[in-house]
Amino acid sequence: MSLLQGEALEKRARALGVDVEGDPRTQSSSGRAPRASDYELQRRVQEAERSLRESRLWVLAIISAAASVLSAVAAIIAVSR
Repeated sequence: MSLLQGEALEKRARALGVDVEGDPRTQSSSGRAPRASDYELQRRVQEAERSLRESRLWVLAIISAAASVLSAVAAIIAVSR
């Protein structure tokens, strides 16, 4: 997997809702913080993507647990008849 750089990286970061600004202590003359370095944005994007994957896995685990409970209930009903 190749890491994004430059504008493509910034676009992906914004799509994930990642802050693209750098250190707020180093403001430009316009009063805005400069864009974070590619290295920092790559780290932030990877962290956001990992969090997204983990939240999807959590939902999958809940669905799996519910299916197991339903299967157990069905087995108990089948045995008790």
